[in-house]
Amino acid sequence: MDFVHLHVHTEYSLLDGACRIKEIAQAALDLGMHSLAITDHGVMYGVIDFYEECKRVGIKPILGCEVYTSPRTRFDKSPGIDSNYGHLLLLAKNNTGYHNLVKIVSKAFTEGYYYKPRVDMKLLREYSEGIICASACIGGDIPQKILAGDMEGAKAMALEFLDIFGENNFYLELQNNNIEEQMTVNRGLIEIHKETGIPLIATNDVHFIKKEDARAQDILMCVQMGKKYADEGRMRFESDQVYLKSPEAMTALFTGYPEAIENTVKIAEMCNVELEFGRSVLPQFDIPGGLSAPEYLIKLCMEGAKFRYPDGIPQVALQRIEYELDVIIKMGYAEYYLIVWDFIKYAKDHGITVGPGRGSGAGSLVAYCLKITNIDSLKYNLAFERFLNPERISMPDFDVDFSDERRKEVIEYVISKYGADMVAQIVTFGTMAARGAIRDVGRVLDIPYADVDSIAKMVPMMPGKASTIKGAIDFNAELRGRYEADPVVKDLLDTAMQLEGMPRNVSTHAAGVVLTRNPVTDYVPVHKTGDSAVTQFPMVTLEKLGLLKVDFLGLKTLTVIQDALALIKSQHGISVDFDNMVMDDPAVFKTISDGKTSGIFQLESAGMTRFMMELEPSSLEDIIAGIALYRPGPMDQIPTYIENKKNPENVQYLHPKLKPILDVTYGCMVYQEQVMQIVRDLAGYTMGQSDLVRRAMAKKKHDVMEKERVNFIAGGLKNGVSEDISNKIFDQMIDFASYAFNKAHAACYAVVGYETAWLKTYYPVEYMCALMNSNIDNPSKIAQYITECKQMSIEVLAPNINQGYAKFTVKNNRIYFGLGGIKNIGLHVVDTITNERENNGKFKSFDDFCYRLAGTEVNKRHTEHFIMAGCFDEFGQTRATLLSCFEYLFETAVSENKHKMEGQINIFDMFGEEDELAANKAFDYPVIPEFDAHQLLKMEKDVIGIYFSGHPLEKYINDINRISTIKTTDLMQNFDDNNGDFSGEVQSELKDNMTVNIAGVISGVKKKITKNNSMMAFVTLEDMYGSVELIIFPKTLDRFAAIIVPDGIIGIRGRLSIREDENPKIIPEEIMPIHQYVMGVDVKKKETYSNDDINIRCSGCMVDQAIAFVKYFEGRKKVNIYNSETGNLVFSGNIDASKEILEELYKFETIGK
Repeated sequence: MDFVHLHVHTEYSLLDGACRIKEIAQAALDLGMHSLAITDHGVMYGVIDFYEECKRVGIKPILGCEVYTSPRTRFDKSPGIDSNYGHLLLLAKNNTGYHNLVKIVSKAFTEGYYYKPRVDMKLLREYSEGIICASACIGGDIPQKILAGDMEGAKAMALEFLDIFGENNFYLELQNNNIEEQMTVNRGLIEIHKETGIPLIATNDVHFIKKEDARAQDILMCVQMGKKYADEGRMRFESDQVYLKSPEAMTALFTGYPEAIENTVKIAEMCNVELEFGRSVLPQFDIPGGLSAPEYLIKLCMEGAKFRYPDGIPQVALQRIEYELDVIIKMGYAEYYLIVWDFIKYAKDHGITVGPGRGSGAGSLVAYCLKITNIDSLKYNLAFERFLNPERISMPDFDVDFSDERRKEVIEYVISKYGADMVAQIVTFGTMAARGAIRDVGRVLDIPYADVDSIAKMVPMMPGKASTIKGAIDFNAELRGRYEADPVVKDLLDTAMQLEGMPRNVSTHAAGVVLTRNPVTDYVPVHKTGDSAVTQFPMVTLEKLGLLKVDFLGLKTLTVIQDALALIKSQHGISVDFDNMVMDDPAVFKTISDGKTSGIFQLESAGMTRFMMELEPSSLEDIIAGIALYRPGPMDQIPTYIENKKNPENVQYLHPKLKPILDVTYGCMVYQEQVMQIVRDLAGYTMGQSDLVRRAMAKKKHDVMEKERVNFIAGGLKNGVSEDISNKIFDQMIDFASYAFNKAHAACYAVVGYETAWLKTYYPVEYMCALMNSNIDNPSKIAQYITECKQMSIEVLAPNINQGYAKFTVKNNRIYFGLGGIKNIGLHVVDTITNERENNGKFKSFDDFCYRLAGTEVNKRHTEHFIMAGCFDEFGQTRATLLSCFEYLFETAVSENKHKMEGQINIFDMFGEEDELAANKAFDYPVIPEFDAHQLLKMEKDVIGIYFSGHPLEKYINDINRISTIKTTDLMQNFDDNNGDFSGEVQSELKDNMTVNIAGVISGVKKKITKNNSMMAFVTLEDMYGSVELIIFPKTLDRFAAIIVPDGIIGIRGRLSIREDENPKIIPEEIMPIHQYVMGVDVKKKETYSNDDINIRCSGCMVDQAIAFVKYFEGRKKVNIYNSETGNLVFSGNIDASKEILEELYKFETIGK
């Protein structure tokens, strides 16, 4: 007998359902079922993925949801009454039902949310058309009434649902899963069926696919609840039977009621939702003057072209504009360009800094003419087809950077223009990554942390790529050995693999916003975060549905540029116009080449600084290439790139037609656009075809690539390129294309980098001031930039109550510390002080300050922090003196001010109005010697977050820089919301378990007793730039306990511990007093050594590249390079044997085989 599962929870019933969508559709097909439903708890997160997967395997998708019901109305939210909720199963019969289901689920969140998103009878009645309803599991309202003995109430409710949804659209849901209460419910439901004729269906409340998955699902629930698997009394499934049973198994469970099985098939036949993909649904854009969208776009574009090319539009630009307009209009994206143009114009008209562009959109010359972007795609040879072409199915995507402080204003403008119900933010799903899954399962199974951590760290972290547990077992011999030999490890990893990749939580995309023609819930379900509607479908799904998604990105650097330009205007009366600046200034490139890159966008990491110093860029093209090359993968081309730049006469091309394509990058393939141009110019591909090849290579679709090899060779022969040469070129493209970078994106960021370098070169005081203001809440960055200012001979003055404002300010070519940078000093406090100062003059003394501000927003705690920061040093008293008497002075001033307001004479009035100075000198300060230098520095650190007037490490700094291999700034995982990845050193240089040296001051020590009754410690170590946590295990602590004390200055050698979503930590192996560290006592073990030489075998051009790589990363480890074709030794040298360098070196052998 046929049967269809109509009650199924997938992985999107977060941390409850354990059915992966990609597996359950195939599993249903394998069991002989022709249809399958999705009914996740209260949400529709997975319905589109489910729909597509079912269609792919050849079964019918039935889209539904198990909604939560409210005891009264969905608007009632009283504690103890409305916190109880029931369940109800809803299935969409047709497209009308699907859209009504979207409305119901959305309003459950936006109107009915109270602990859960809840519906009520009125909402169900309003949107009942096209929906089939069932009474749900044991948690449903009807089953709960049956269990409470209220059969009449259960019957009445069933009849009400029948009235709402209509005949043949409401069913009583039987389940048989070995739960005693369910048997009681079944008897009650059968009784109601006999009395009312309401039909029955059989379901299994599926939560996992196979019976043996029950334990993994139980562990998943433990993860959700933060429980241990062995905990007694925790919530757990009462049955292991809620899996995807076969039709035969389900039929056997309901032999007495075969119609309950038959009705599942009838319902499946009634459910026929057909979703449409790929058709763009753009918001309505109001166009003036009765013009159509294409006409208005052409008008704006030609006006913009005249502005961009004031000396006349070049013919090549005109042809490109006409070509792009033709593609844009034919593909229906004229309105899209106008919408983006409009909100960018709003931003610029209102003084909001907009980035020069982002991503492939910078390849559009039309966008340049409209001022959507600020990069001439012709000048930098950026491909429009990388952004939009007739053979590309997906929508184009303009990502736009705004000043991070004012990004919200642009979003508010869009909301006001299109309507709040036409705009929503976009959901993202946090998934259980490989290491995270291992750690979660380890916690639940109560396996010792150290054991779990050691296993998790054997799974490699690869930037930009998702590592898998299975891949790690296959790749890592040690992990494989432990997996095969240790049953506990095998169980840990097997269970983690069952959960790996499943959605763990939902959050909101940092920048994505969807704009719709009609209310968002006409297209997609939403949930609510705060006051904001958030789509239940992620970005990729929205694009499939043809909805307009825009990334409104907040880029801090744009705020820095904006603030620096304002300072330059106020200080010098000069307006800097980057829009019309030619970016070819040798002085700017010298700043970069000299390594003065601190604070320069994209170029300030230690590794990038070294690269720029070696490269000595002389054009923006060099900066563009540098940004594209300095990433894992293409890094091995850096030596060749530098060598070719310095010796261009040595560059060789496999074919003359490659020269005009690769000469800008000195013969190296660097950009995706170059791959596209190679297949066009050498093999006759169209623009659109070239982008398809680029995408196939980037995604490593080997079958597609080999098919394209045939086409490339055939096209090459027609263009005079031999088969042998074509094969060699194609091999190079395949090797390169998987990590090739989008030139348009690199160009956009290179422009921002150049602008910041220009500002630092010509207006360093204003730029450094703006930089510090953008990081006023980040003491580590403030410390870094103050150090940079000292090196640049820029004076940064200490906090001063008579000079300071909330932010850092510039005066007389000096920077004044911002009072807002002092801990616990809010903007309102500083405003009160500056207003008093500007209205009634500077403060003449500390007691004058107290007298004038006591009783205002400024309190004693604020005053104490001002003293500790040195804000009153100019008045002549020591900080020790002021701290001894500030409470008395402040309290006296408050009292006297109160008396004065009541008309009474105060002690200050007795001196007479003619002698205010005498009043200010009335207080007789005690003479207390100043704190010692160490105490003063500690006070500054406590309230400013940095050592300002000095640093405990200052006298050792040269030796520390010589011996240390990292700074704390290198360890900060600066997570970039713009691209969803970590930036700087963590991404490109630092590796888990690598050996590092660092020195610093101990600012905190926390000791903990381990399960083995040993003592370990968590220590905060601070260098001149920030802090890092040290994890000191018992054996190490025993050896070095005497020097692990607060305020101790130490040097360490240890191993990095890098985990997802948190800053790296260091596990020390050797700890020593600073005087021993700076003597260079065998601590600088940056390299790893063995007695064996490294032997690399490669062929062709890889030989020369490998040799160049070894020369560039010269060190002490012997390397021999052999030509694998001849077997001859062609080079011997020595290389830096650090782990990351060796990983790149071995790639030459892989490529060359």
